[in-house]
Amino acid sequence: MKINHLLISLLCLSVLFASCNQETAKPEEAVNPVIQEKVDAFALFKLTTDLSSLTKNEKKMLPILIEVAEIMEDLYWKEAFGDKELLFNEINDPATRQFAKINFGPWERLKENTPFIEAYGTKPLGAQFYPEDMTKEEFDAWDDESKSSLYTMIRRDQDGNLMSIPYHEFFSKEIKKAAKLIKKAATLADDPGLKNYLELRAEALLTDEYLDSDMAWMDMKTNSIDFVVGPIENYEDALYGYKAAHESYVLIKDKEWSQKLDRFAVLLPELQRSLPVPDEYKQEIPGSDSDLGVYDAIFYGGDCNAGSKTIAINLPNDERVHIEKGSRKLQLKNSMQAKFDMILAPIANELISKDQRKHVKFDAFFENTMFHEVGHGLGIKNTINGKGAVRTVLSDQYSAFEEGKADILGLFLVSKLTEMGEMGEKDLMDNFVTFMAGIFRSVRFGATSSHGKANMVRFNYFEEEGAFSRDAETGTYSVNFDVMYQAMLDLSNMILIVQGDGDYDAAKKILDDKGYIQDQLQADLDRLKEKGIPKDIAFIQGEDVLDL
Repeated sequence: MKINHLLISLLCLSVLFASCNQETAKPEEAVNPVIQEKVDAFALFKLTTDLSSLTKNEKKMLPILIEVAEIMEDLYWKEAFGDKELLFNEINDPATRQFAKINFGPWERLKENTPFIEAYGTKPLGAQFYPEDMTKEEFDAWDDESKSSLYTMIRRDQDGNLMSIPYHEFFSKEIKKAAKLIKKAATLADDPGLKNYLELRAEALLTDEYLDSDMAWMDMKTNSIDFVVGPIENYEDALYGYKAAHESYVLIKDKEWSQKLDRFAVLLPELQRSLPVPDEYKQEIPGSDSDLGVYDAIFYGGDCNAGSKTIAINLPNDERVHIEKGSRKLQLKNSMQAKFDMILAPIANELISKDQRKHVKFDAFFENTMFHEVGHGLGIKNTINGKGAVRTVLSDQYSAFEEGKADILGLFLVSKLTEMGEMGEKDLMDNFVTFMAGIFRSVRFGATSSHGKANMVRFNYFEEEGAFSRDAETGTYSVNFDVMYQAMLDLSNMILIVQGDGDYDAAKKILDDKGYIQDQLQADLDRLKEKGIPKDIAFIQGEDVLDL
C-alpha cells in the first residue's frame, strides 16, 4: 500500500511539473497566412535524375560536391544578408522562416525586394559587398585599383577609411575548406578534363584568379558530371554591378540530348556575322570551342538558388575566354521541364488567345531558352570606341541590358537557324507565341531585377510596335508574327549598338522609360495569382533525395 501511495504521489508531481512547463514555455507563433501564401507560390520540385550511368567513383564524388555547394550557399547568405542565424533567431513562424530561406533574407526578391519582416527596411543596393553607410561619391573618389574587382569585399579600416579585401582572405575559413573538398573530389574523377578543371578551380578559389580554371572548364568535352562553383554572377550587387556572388550547381550530363545540339556550336561565327547590326558591332568572332550541353541539375547552392531559379547557364563570363574559346551553354532540362509544366503552360491557358495556345510547346521553350544563352556569347564584349569592356562601362545598367540582349537575340537566332534549314521542319510561330507566354512568366518576378527590367523593356517595346494585341473581352493576347519579327530585329539592333558604343546614358534612359509594369499588365498578372498558378519553383534536394 505504501508503494502505491508513493507511485500516486510521483504521478501527481509529474503532472504538476508538466502543467507548469506548458504554461511557462514560449508557444510557437501561429503560421502567418499571408506569408504562407507567398511560400505556396513556389511549387516544390525534387531535383533528381538517373545516376545509373555514373561510375562508382563518380557516385562517390557527388556528396563531396554537394558539400562544397552548401559552403557556397553559406557564403552567399553572408553576401546577400549577413549572419543568417541572427535572422532565424528572430523568426518563430515556420512560414516566415521558409520564405526567408527562399529569399536569402527578409526581402521578397520577386516583389521588388520589399521587406516581408517589419523590422527590416529597404534592402541595401550593394547588399553586404559594401559598408551600408558608404556613399557613391565616397566610393567614386576613392583611389584604389581593386575596388571594382569582382572578387573583393569593401569594408572600413580602424580609421573609418574604405579598404578592399580579397574574397579568399575575407572568407578564408570557408574557402580553404571548399578547396580541400574539391581537391578530394578531383582524386575520384575518372574524366581527365573534369579532374584538371577541379584541381585548377580549387586553386582559383584560394587565389581569386579564375582564368586558368575557366579555360579548363571550356576544354571539358567527355565529362558525365559538371560542377559550377565560385563567385560568378554580379546581379546581387545592384549598386554598381561590380561584385560577383558565390554559387554552385551540381549537374549530370544528358549525353543523348547534348549530342543533338553539337552541330549548332560550329555555326556561332556565322551567326555572329548575321546579327542585325552594322559590321563594326560584330567584329568580335566568338571562339570555336563553344559547346551546347543538356544536363539534369541535382543541386543548386547560393546565388542561383535565390528567388527565381535558373534553368540555363552561359559561362564563363570572362570576355577573354569568350574571345579565345567562346562559352558553354548548359540547359538544365529537368528544371526547365518543371517550369514549363507547372507554370508556363497554365499561364498560356489563361493569357494567350485560345487559337494560339497550340503554339505553346516545351520544345519551343527549350529552344528559346537555349539560344538565350547562346545570345550572351554573341554581340560585342569591348566597346568599339575604346571606352573599355561593355560590362565595366555600362556599370549598374549592364546586367539588365545584357539580359535583354540575350532574350531578344535568342529569338533572332532560332529564326535565323530556321531560315538556314538547321532546325528541321518547324513552325516559328511556336517559338514566337511561347516567347510571349515566357514574358508573362518572367515579369511576375517583378521589374527590379535585371531579368525583370529586360522583360519589361521588351514587352513595352513590342506593345508600342504592335507586335501583339490584347482582346479586352477575354483578356488574352495574340501575337502578330510579321510585326513581332520586325520588332525583334529593331530591338536587337538598338541594344547591340548601345552596348557597342558603351552609351551609359542611352542604356539608362531605355531602362527607365520602358522597364516598368503598366497597370493593365499588372491586372492580368494578378489574375494568375488568383488562379493559384505558381510564380516559380523551389527545390527538394540533397543526398537523401538522390539516395546516395
